[in-house]
Amino acid sequence: MSRLHVALTARPWRVDLAVTLLVQAAVTIPFVVPRAPHLPEADWASYALTTLAVAPLPWRRRAPVAVLLAVLAAGALYRFGADGPGQPLPYPGLVAFYTVAALSPPPRRLAAAALMFTVIFPSVATNTGEPRELLFSLFVFGAAYVMGRLTDTRQRYAAAMAERAAHLERANRVEAEQAAARERARIAREMHDVLSHAVSLMVGQAEAGPVAVRTAPERAEAAFEAIAEAGRDAMTQLRGMLGVLREGAPGGGPGDAPRAPQPGPADLAALLERVRGTGLAVVHETAGPVHALPTAVGTTAYRVVQEALTNTVRHAGATTAVVRLEYDAGGLEITVTDDGRGAPPAGTGGGNGLTGLRERAAAHGGTAEAGTGPGGRGFVLRVALPVAGPSAGVAG
Repeated sequence: MSRLHVALTARPWRVDLAVTLLVQAAVTIPFVVPRAPHLPEADWASYALTTLAVAPLPWRRRAPVAVLLAVLAAGALYRFGADGPGQPLPYPGLVAFYTVAALSPPPRRLAAAALMFTVIFPSVATNTGEPRELLFSLFVFGAAYVMGRLTDTRQRYAAAMAERAAHLERANRVEAEQAAARERARIAREMHDVLSHAVSLMVGQAEAGPVAVRTAPERAEAAFEAIAEAGRDAMTQLRGMLGVLREGAPGGGPGDAPRAPQPGPADLAALLERVRGTGLAVVHETAGPVHALPTAVGTTAYRVVQEALTNTVRHAGATTAVVRLEYDAGGLEITVTDDGRGAPPAGTGGGNGLTGLRERAAAHGGTAEAGTGPGGRGFVLRVALPVAGPSAGVAG
């Protein structure tokens, strides 16, 4: 869309003024070209009446029907009150009639059309009275009416397309905002799992450190190394997540932060080993035909086990935990059981961890259930993660 089109659309009075000047120039031509000797001279009175028919056109958008009536009245004065040169076309009347067809509501538009085509017959009769002039007048005014209706249709269509484009833009903006909200929630869950797990391990080892220094100095060094390892692992994973965020920021790039694959079932062995360093005995069991999982499902499986063991270390007071992964053609079921103090009393809340696990499972169409373990002892978490089908290969 050009700047000229935008300027004219924003200020339509400029278009109306330009049209008026153009019509005035057209009706002036017969007054300035030489006339045949047998014809009367064009005088200023005739020119003034011609200009009077053009003068209402700047207001044609505000009052289309009134402008048409004013033009017809001025034309009648010129026809019966002056002996000036004729016009090749009734320019003011055509412009006014076109505007009525384009802008007026149906009742006024149809009434104006009936009036116009009624006026044509006596106008032709008082001029030449020839059928050729009658047919020509009916044709040009009919064409003006059709062009007005086509203009109205085109403008309505353009307005509908603009409204549709605006609606699509709003819908895309809402969808983008929802996607951003989902991504923020996902990153919040990731950071919660990483930090909660790392801090729990470091706190557990730090609390055991003073005891180890007094009773078994050789174990104190292992405790401090476990604290450092948990911190390094947390920093690596956080740096990877922040690198993903930084890629979309101004000035960010793919090389701004080290990148590493998201953890999956193959990384559970290292996770369980770190948890064992806190003193919790962790048993790892696998059932069913082990197969590779989609990356997103594998990461969720890792985070589920990580969050479950973090809660066990922080809240359960347990000595043993069992992590069981059961594979089948429909997906993966994860069960984490401990021998601790069991589920918290109703109404005390369980923090954001269990809520985050349910959200993670629901994102894959799965479920997460938690409660007191078998025989009323300990705590059990069961998460089902469906997949479309087993992939080739074996997950670690």
